[in-house]
Amino acid sequence: MCEHLPREMHKNGKRIVETEVKMATQKLVPLTGDQAVAEAMRQIEPDVVAAYPITPQTEIVMNFSQFVADGKVQTELIPVESEHSAMSACVGSAAAGARTMTATSANGLALMWEIVYIAASTRLPIVMPVVNRALSGPINIHCDHSDTMGARDSGWLQVFSESAQEAYENTIVAIRIAEHKKILLPCMVCQDGFITSHAVEGIELFPDDKVKKFIGEYTIEHSLLDMDNPVTYGPIDLQDFYFEHKRQQAEAMKGALTIIPEVLAEFNKTFNRNHDLLEEYKLSDADIAIVATSSTAGTVKATIDELRKQGMKVGLLKPRFFRPFPKERFVKSLSNIKAIAVLDRSDSFSAQGGPWFSEIKAALYESKKQPLITNYIFGLGGRDIFPENIKKVYSDLEAIKKAGKVKSLVNYLGVRD
Repeated sequence: MCEHLPREMHKNGKRIVETEVKMATQKLVPLTGDQAVAEAMRQIEPDVVAAYPITPQTEIVMNFSQFVADGKVQTELIPVESEHSAMSACVGSAAAGARTMTATSANGLALMWEIVYIAASTRLPIVMPVVNRALSGPINIHCDHSDTMGARDSGWLQVFSESAQEAYENTIVAIRIAEHKKILLPCMVCQDGFITSHAVEGIELFPDDKVKKFIGEYTIEHSLLDMDNPVTYGPIDLQDFYFEHKRQQAEAMKGALTIIPEVLAEFNKTFNRNHDLLEEYKLSDADIAIVATSSTAGTVKATIDELRKQGMKVGLLKPRFFRPFPKERFVKSLSNIKAIAVLDRSDSFSAQGGPWFSEIKAALYESKKQPLITNYIFGLGGRDIFPENIKKVYSDLEAIKKAGKVKSLVNYLGVRD
């Protein structure tokens, strides 16, 4: 087993994404995050992939299309004229009973909007890697989470990846989660645009046969192609049944909170990993903590290691899943922390902070031990977050802890006034 800790280092004003690789029993393959996801898709070998290129996701489908051209997979690859068409084709494919995947970013996800909701509402387990990128306008092709956060109420599962290794592994496990008979919801597998998607990392690839055995065969219960038992997908659904169908969707998402840990436990046992809904980093004895996800978590870990040497009791809570939202786990992990800062790489424009902050704050409302909590919006449009920024957040948390109150609820980190 190997452990990968991607960290954003900075030298002479330039960002360098480094990966610390510990002892490994298997040869590591140098791959970008996009290439790693394409490798996962090769091993999964979906029946159908319908996709359209968009930076910084393009390399996922580009690399996968090469696998198709070389005969390494038997997937039906459908090049379409837009992302709206891509998701439309995926809906038809999945409803017919095919294991179906696509991939996108930012404006491409926005163009899919109508069909993204239809995919979830018709309970089709499509898996879609999303390389997080800022939404226009103004036009920006770099990382923030405004794309997937905009789709947070669409009914899709959402899992976030700290590293290329995690993006690879999350893509594989997402198949099992989405296709579980008691879930049957589509899933977005997110990684940070350019920071993760284009940075080269040493990847431990699992054996193809082991992946195939883990994901198994996909069989749909009600197929559009079953002529003996005809069904209809997506008919008009008025006052008589629409409400009940939405309730079923909600119950499936709620039930996923119980089922996902079971699937992760099997994944961990099979591949010698330690995946969970949340990851705690030096949190057990911490007085103050940051909540951060994706590649930023690596920067926070590196900063924690440095501050710990100075005697500061600091920690990190890294959520992997945003949908379903693991409320009880958040409460348990943060109940003994005195002051918390939630880092959001998107703004909800509600004047109440970012999406992660709003939901975590709400989750802690019923907690018997309510820690002081504040929010930092950061990194919009790909702006770097430096270790010095993280140190400032911890310094602010120390001040909050001593004062016993939060001076500013929503803050903007690294932005010019």
